[in-house]
Amino acid sequence: MDYTPLTIRKFIYSGHFYSGLRRAIGGLLPALVLVGIFDLPLYGLTASFGALCVSIADQPGPLRHRTNELFGCALLSCLVVGITALATSYGWLLWIAVIGQCILFSLFTAFGRQAGLIGFACLIIMTLTMHTQIPPNEAGQHALLTLAGGLWYAAFALTISHFQWHREERQAIALCMFTTADYLEAKSRFYDARLDIDECYRNLIERQAAVVEQQQAARNVVLRGLPRASANADDARRVMLFNLFISVIDLHETVVAVHTDYGLLRRSFQDSDVLIFMRDLVRKASKEVEDIGLALTQNRPSRQEISTKAELRALEYEIELLKSRDFPNTDPDAYAALISTFRRLRNSLRIIDRLHANTDPKKATTALLDVKASFERFLSHETVTAGLLWSNLRLSSPNMRHALRVALAAAIVMTMAGTILEKHHLEHAYWILLTALIILKPGFSLSKQRNVQRLVGTLVGCVITIGILLSVHSPLALLGIMVVSSIMANSLAILNFFGSSVFTTAFALIGLHFLSPGWLSLTGERALDTVLGSAIAFLCSYFLPYWEFRQMRKLLAAAITANRNYLERAVNTFRGLAPDAKPSPSQDLEYRLARSQVHTAYANFASAFYRMMQEPRSKQVAVAELNNLLIQTHVFASQVTAIAPLLSAVPATSPKLEAALSSILDNLRAAEAGAPASPIRSFDALEADKEVSRTDDTTADNPAVRHELQQLGFQLKLLARSAELIRQDASAARLPG
Repeated sequence: MDYTPLTIRKFIYSGHFYSGLRRAIGGLLPALVLVGIFDLPLYGLTASFGALCVSIADQPGPLRHRTNELFGCALLSCLVVGITALATSYGWLLWIAVIGQCILFSLFTAFGRQAGLIGFACLIIMTLTMHTQIPPNEAGQHALLTLAGGLWYAAFALTISHFQWHREERQAIALCMFTTADYLEAKSRFYDARLDIDECYRNLIERQAAVVEQQQAARNVVLRGLPRASANADDARRVMLFNLFISVIDLHETVVAVHTDYGLLRRSFQDSDVLIFMRDLVRKASKEVEDIGLALTQNRPSRQEISTKAELRALEYEIELLKSRDFPNTDPDAYAALISTFRRLRNSLRIIDRLHANTDPKKATTALLDVKASFERFLSHETVTAGLLWSNLRLSSPNMRHALRVALAAAIVMTMAGTILEKHHLEHAYWILLTALIILKPGFSLSKQRNVQRLVGTLVGCVITIGILLSVHSPLALLGIMVVSSIMANSLAILNFFGSSVFTTAFALIGLHFLSPGWLSLTGERALDTVLGSAIAFLCSYFLPYWEFRQMRKLLAAAITANRNYLERAVNTFRGLAPDAKPSPSQDLEYRLARSQVHTAYANFASAFYRMMQEPRSKQVAVAELNNLLIQTHVFASQVTAIAPLLSAVPATSPKLEAALSSILDNLRAAEAGAPASPIRSFDALEADKEVSRTDDTTADNPAVRHELQQLGFQLKLLARSAELIRQDASAARLPG
């Protein structure tokens, strides 16, 4: 993890820290009030457990959705505590209650990420309840106290969000900017001839997946909040946020379109300073976008402190030198690649200027796009139906397999607690199950990664806590450390699971220190419990695993289909468009939707591939082909983005363009079906870069149009090569169906 001052500032002003602060305060406040003021430790701890578990489901999103999620989680937590508390007095009944709830709530992952978090919260509150035997006549009291704590947290968090909606939306957009800046930095590496191109692609693909994830998170927050806008003082700020969101999406798309044959650029300009100027320009642009994001988190207009004029002027000078040497005629492909890249980079800088202007709400007077109900089509939707749950009650379902693994882990822990551990620390065996629940995830690779991080993080946390308890004796100071630990544990839960585990351990052990003087033995028990829980989770992760290669064929087909639809939509939107004209709002919306679907499908494909690479080698299939397909599907989407505005320069009818597009689409359809690859047809045979540029006498005399057509021909050639390689690798992969 990076600990530079800039990274620390970004973290402090980020939504992660803000969310962690809200969740820690809302979760601890019931205990601090009921224990510190009214001396009711049992009531305080139970209520805080309810609040802390509901806080797990408190994720960024529109207020009306979070209201349903938080209050629903509070009611479910009350029900879980009531059932579990009643069962603690009867061993056989506790078995049934725990195993049944493990299966039920683990299946919540079938409904989506947010529902999975609610299910996880219910499992956590179940585990915290079962660690002591509760008399049946007190079960209702525990359930009501848990409900009170959960309702308190829901009301607290929603009230804060009601008054701080602007901050939350700013932070969501700022995260988009930070990931886009990282993507720009990864893009700059292609212009460094010393770096391996394949490694540059691997780095770029990982950054692309992060950008897509943050864009969807911001889209859910910003677009779902738009209907709240009305004729009031918030309008200027809301227009500002909407414009910023649209601009950062446009910037990403423009940067994606800055894609060409990097090998050709490196070979053709290795002896000039062109690549150096391009690399420095993109790196400066990355830093500038990062600064805009930081200014947005601090709620201040950004200042343009970085200038790229020197690099732009230098590139213009180099291009003029090349023209004077007749380079456009001696190496037309390299020249076309250079001009295309330069234009896209210049357009990116213009969008960055627009981002600077849009950070000032006084300048945000008109939205860049009309706000329409059809924007709902861009949002992610999580469906909760009984039919969806029923359809997952089969062994072939990855969600069912995950539920059975969790149930097996719970059964092993309860068996150990009732036999081996009974004489030692039965009352602490819940920590073992807690560890296993936190580690076990639907995917094998994520469970494996979390296992190591949780184990090492807990052991490090134990050592640090021992040092704190030996050196700090003031109860007030220890309470402050505990609160800070809770804030950091919540803040780092997504960013750094290892760090979150360290702070979670410190928080729990210091809390136990206030309840029991035997803190040293408790620390040792927690370390042992974590080792046992980690071992159980490791063994259970091999029980009915769902290996990633099983879904690679489906995800690859989805990525290819999305690319084909994107190309078809781009042609329908921009072809035959009058010069300087814009597509109609409905066409523009459909084009943007197709573009969004490409990025989503690609991110799913890339994420699954990298998860597969963390699994046992025997479960990795067609690695070389899938790696090539990752690169080529990204290249294809980038070329479509680059080619779209150039299509307007083509006449309404162009036989050669039709032939080129038909060839490209045929290859993609064959790749979707996994058809055997025919001999690769060279696109040069179509001579599209020459034939497409043949127009009537009017356009032939227009140098600007002629240049656009030459650029189109060059991009079409790259697009066709990519489609041919996709078909070849999709056929060679032979993925299981």
